[in-house]
Amino acid sequence: MSDATAPDPEHVPALEPGVVEGDWEYQPVRLPPDVSRLSASAELGLRSQFGGWELARTLLYADGTRKVWLRRKISRMRETIAV
Repeated sequence: MSDATAPDPEHVPALEPGVVEGDWEYQPVRLPPDVSRLSASAELGLRSQFGGWELARTLLYADGTRKVWLRRKISRMRETIAV
């Protein structure tokens, strides 16, 4: 992979460890200040469409960094017992 096609680490959203609270799973994502709102929207839209995530909370820092919390319902597989 050449340097021209390699993703710039500063433009890749940083994932943090997820948290489970009750029936919800949360995934914090940090977006660098140079990521446009359109790019951020597209990234979060893809996570929503293909990962089942929804927007739970956003936080904008003074330096322009955004921290976004995504959440999704935990699906619990029910085991059936043959009688």
